[in-house]
Amino acid sequence: MTYILNIETATKNCSVSIANNGKTIVLKELNNGAYSHAEKLHEFINQVVKEAGIQLSELKAVAVSKGPGSYTGLRIGVSAAKGMCFALDIPLISVNTLQALALSVSNYEGLVIPLLDARRMEVYSSVFNSNNESLREVKAEIISAASFSDYLEEEKVHFVGDGVEKCKGIITHKNATFVDDKLPSANEMSKLSFEKYQKNNIEDVAYFEPFYLKDFVAIKPKK
Repeated sequence: MTYILNIETATKNCSVSIANNGKTIVLKELNNGAYSHAEKLHEFINQVVKEAGIQLSELKAVAVSKGPGSYTGLRIGVSAAKGMCFALDIPLISVNTLQALALSVSNYEGLVIPLLDARRMEVYSSVFNSNNESLREVKAEIISAASFSDYLEEEKVHFVGDGVEKCKGIITHKNATFVDDKLPSANEMSKLSFEKYQKNNIEDVAYFEPFYLKDFVAIKPKK
């Protein structure tokens, strides 16, 4: 049995799962509209381990969503994952946040373009085929009527993620489909983390950093 703990904190969804041989057996997540990772993450980790009926010592690896996404959210998730890997002396696995999000769309023809909300009219995006293979690198881009037109002219495109709301009124091509209410989840991480574990595709715990894509920008609170 290969038990892997998966941690997803790249967006407002605080999500943790235990997977066995790539299949999620316990999932705990909360998206309450606020970033509650600092308060909930370790609580969720303890809960999923307990509900899975295993000991921490039985974990073979810890997987973390590596980004892109929220700077603070990613740092919280990565710090927790690193701490557990050091303490348990087990490997750290990183999972592409957008690739996992693309897996939340099933039974489709065409392409999946996961979109994560950046600032203003900007999104983080990538493009995946029906085999969950990346067709383009991750980009931060401003949405316009011409966005993703090369793909839309060729086949159906399913947009998914919290960046979808920015696109609905702007991208009006007949081949565009919008999947609502989906955020990156530790549930979809299970398959990807197990595949990496089998290939020994692991990170250096001491030096691994999240994939921010953009520099952190502090926003002053409104008075």
